[in-house]
Amino acid sequence: MSDENDGAWFVAKRHGYGAGLPIAWQGWVVLAAMIALSTVLALLLAKTLSPLLFTPVVLAANLPLILLARARTRGGWKWRNGRDE
Repeated sequence: MSDENDGAWFVAKRHGYGAGLPIAWQGWVVLAAMIALSTVLALLLAKTLSPLLFTPVVLAANLPLILLARARTRGGWKWRNGRDE
């Protein structure tokens, strides 16, 4: 049962854990922001930070966007094995 006016920006993955593709323009903006932020950080920090520090810095910078995607995913984030619920 999916309500078109539930305020969701993403659809849940059918297999695995997390959000799938965006279903609203706001979701596309969040996805584009995550890609842009990761790209900018990669270009600016890849040569100055060690590889062990680079990944946590990029993850920490994207954390607010990840949490927003989690909050706006229809059906929430949980493990799914592809079967209809």
